[in-house]
Amino acid sequence: MVERQLRGRGIADERVLAAMAAVPREAFIEDHQRGLAYLDGALPIAAGQTISQPYIVALMTELLWTSEGDRVLEIGTGSGYQAAVLATMGCRVTTIERLPELAASARERLGALGFGEMVSVRVGDGSLGDPEGAPYPRIIVTAAAPKVPEPLRNQLDPEGGRLVLPVGGRWQQELVVVIRRGEDEWVEQPAGGCVFVPLVGEAGFDRR
Repeated sequence: MVERQLRGRGIADERVLAAMAAVPREAFIEDHQRGLAYLDGALPIAAGQTISQPYIVALMTELLWTSEGDRVLEIGTGSGYQAAVLATMGCRVTTIERLPELAASARERLGALGFGEMVSVRVGDGSLGDPEGAPYPRIIVTAAAPKVPEPLRNQLDPEGGRLVLPVGGRWQQELVVVIRRGEDEWVEQPAGGCVFVPLVGEAGFDRR
């Protein structure tokens, strides 16, 4: 996976590659799918959600430009795999999941794998972020938003905070990197096409 799907497609950050090699992806999917854990594609998980393609996880992590000790806000816990990759890189992750059953299973899984002290799993409307914990130097969204949610944009650290998320319609999106430069300046950079489940919430898609 690391050599062919990641390094072979241009993922160059050795910290990202090492983390992707270290985290057991098979621990984040259903038992009957474990033989598919390292295939080049997304896989279904509970509640109609997905665990993203390994390349997309690596790309978004690389685009986030984290340093060890960074506080990261993740929107969309899902299986917990992305949070585990970030924790392996030394980040302290607050992750918000709207579906209680997914949050509970991710919390249990992350704890069993030794990530309990590095990852805090919460239930809530992730499109609204975490105002009490803001500002965050890094925010990552693992579900598609119709536009960059204003709460997340405003919760970025004014001194170079970075937000990585998919933006677009329900069926196809563009990865976007948002960089905050001061109180009133944000720069948006496109980073390639992708497909994610929708971000449901007050600042995302409705439940339809």
